Amino acid sequence: MNPVFVGVILSVYFLALLGVSYYTSRNANNQTFFIGNKNSNWLLVAFGMIGTSLSGVTFVSVPGTVGTGGFTYFQVVLGYFLGYFVVAFVLLPLYYKLKLTSIYTYLNERFGFNSYQTGAIFFIISRTLGATARLYLVINILDLLIFHNDITKATDISWSFVAISVAILLMILAYTFKGGVKTIVWTDTLQTVFMLGALLITVGYILTKMNLGIGETWTQFQGLGYDNMFVLDINSKDFFLKSILGGMFITISMTGLDQEMMQKNISIEKLGNSQKNMFTFSVVMVIVNFIFLFMGGLLYMYAAQIGVDAKGDDLYPILAFQKMSPIIGVVFIIGLISALFPSADGAITALTSSFCIDILGINRNQKSEVENSKTRKIVHLTFTLIFLILVIIFKVINDKSIIGLILKIAGYTYGPLLGLFAFGILTKHQIKDKLTLWVCLAAPIITYALSTYLEKAEYAYQIGIEVLIINGIITFLGLWLIRKK
Repeated sequence: MNPVFVGVILSVYFLALLGVSYYTSRNANNQTFFIGNKNSNWLLVAFGMIGTSLSGVTFVSVPGTVGTGGFTYFQVVLGYFLGYFVVAFVLLPLYYKLKLTSIYTYLNERFGFNSYQTGAIFFIISRTLGATARLYLVINILDLLIFHNDITKATDISWSFVAISVAILLMILAYTFKGGVKTIVWTDTLQTVFMLGALLITVGYILTKMNLGIGETWTQFQGLGYDNMFVLDINSKDFFLKSILGGMFITISMTGLDQEMMQKNISIEKLGNSQKNMFTFSVVMVIVNFIFLFMGGLLYMYAAQIGVDAKGDDLYPILAFQKMSPIIGVVFIIGLISALFPSADGAITALTSSFCIDILGINRNQKSEVENSKTRKIVHLTFTLIFLILVIIFKVINDKSIIGLILKIAGYTYGPLLGLFAFGILTKHQIKDKLTLWVCLAAPIITYALSTYLEKAEYAYQIGIEVLIINGIITFLGLWLIRKK
């Protein structure tokens, strides 16, 4: 695809986001940036959170899983659905009761300052690694498709890759710099519309080209084994009970205990509306993920029909750019960008908020609003630069397995957060606050050692998505050992 044409698409897209930013950031202050002045519309938050949850990696990876796993990913989605109810009726009431700006302030009130900062540090590490890894993968796809015309060939770091990285991060910085959460609630809504539009247009295009109806398509899925949804082998890492429970606790940890996701929810004035937002979002997420899987099956069938040997993450990009109408190529670019921006802009904003509030104590100091705003802007710029550096480092490494490892590490770091909050909510014990960090460092190490041992043991049990639960339980037990008598 012509780089100039893509540049025009990006420019128009960015100008639309900048226009939204200008409208929403008038008279903005720190409270606007951190919690949107507590007047966000719950329906907009619910819709926009779809774009945040479905990153650019999801946009290309979920359809690609159908070829080898069928619809088994839907087991995890069902777990997500259950987890959202725990967030809505257990965590959100707690956050509203304490009137939190940063959700990790709860740990300060419950256990002490060291526990509070430990939770914030684990979030900062997790979100920074996870968000930059996802950002790298999408930028790499854009670079290879636009400037090198081959998604299957990795290239050394190029000026085009650096240029795309800098351009996208500068765009995100420009429209989030002043308005923060208040702006993101609106921009994420706009971007979710574009992303879902790309999904539905692609599905409609393939159905038309193959002259299929939805019912007929599902019948063909059954013949190919794509309709397989539940894994009954208990030793498999995809065993249905592990997947559902794992998905539930991923939602509890990576949504309910994540400052980025909760920052938008607590920007809604009333708890009831925030809970309605969570319920609406959960239902829509199940539907959207099912459509992504449905599209994955269609993409594999279409590839087989035209004789294209593509699978996994390469499937959707190759077909969209090389084997379908140029319009679908444009739709894919818009959809991919729309999936990229919400996951990156929210991450940078949430990291800025957490670092300012939890680490620097912007709400605890006696400085003026002007001084605190200056600090917040410096932190915002710094995290944008950190994102750029990490994206370039990932490109230099140039190994997708490294990214998988980074994302797995990010999953490990949410375990201590799960254990900390669970211990605080489910027990009345106080703990020896100074030892919290050591417990939270030990838990992932023990979990990893346990996972390695079980895989090598004679029964070869594979710890999969439930690693988060095990990690959280070990953290919980560690906190029990350091409880005060």
